[in-house]
Amino acid sequence: MRVLVTGGSYGIGGATCLRLARDALAKGEPAKIVVSATGVRPDLAELIAELTALGADAKAVTGDLADRDFPKRLVDEAVGFCGGLDALVSNAGARYKGSLLDMPVEEWDRVYAVNTRATWLLGKAAHAALKASRGAIVVVTSIAGKYPLANYGPYSTTKAALIMLVEQMANEWAGDGIRVNGVAPGSTLTREKSQMKVDPKLSAMRAAVVPMGRVSDPSEQAGAIAFLLSKDASYISGHNLVVDGAFGQSVMAFSAGSHSNALKIP
Repeated sequence: MRVLVTGGSYGIGGATCLRLARDALAKGEPAKIVVSATGVRPDLAELIAELTALGADAKAVTGDLADRDFPKRLVDEAVGFCGGLDALVSNAGARYKGSLLDMPVEEWDRVYAVNTRATWLLGKAAHAALKASRGAIVVVTSIAGKYPLANYGPYSTTKAALIMLVEQMANEWAGDGIRVNGVAPGSTLTREKSQMKVDPKLSAMRAAVVPMGRVSDPSEQAGAIAFLLSKDASYISGHNLVVDGAFGQSVMAFSAGSHSNALKIP
């Protein structure tokens, strides 16, 4: 497995790197993994050390995906390090909290550049290598791409655009042997949501609105990504796999008179 994972130093990205490394090594296959992040952080170094300890060849590359030239440089480094590319996981994302009325144009443009434009540029740059390997792309979208998230306007709209971009790339590149799919996580215990670990009430409230009664662990999202990259998904392309514990289908639980457990919020 020769793979490039963006936003890979923690949360879903890091869990994906570890899952792919373990899966490859369990099959007796070499694992070469390039991980990108915005800057050098302790958790990035820790991830590289953990991947190396597992037996994978791993490399960290830092840079800003809002820079229109960085995606190609990143892919070029990954192809050079790995000797080709079997998979691309576009996981890195940006968000800005604020109302549509108050949001600066610069922040809107940055979220679009990181979340949507960079995914297209990564796929474009990786196309030749993935065509040669008949590889696959998985884009981490979000349930926010299907349901509006108040005060996160550019995040929701970029994720909606990503869902269509997945379909577009899958349609255009199917003839080149490249599969493209999305994974849309629901609430997941990433570093950004680490407050839930130390706030039992917040944790309980988050879990209560999910029909399965809990938020997901990053490893569960990584499992979905690994599946879509695997040969078991060889005839799946252009699909956005929602991994949200049935949250998106639970809106009627909040209607008047409902007796759903989803309403039992502490």
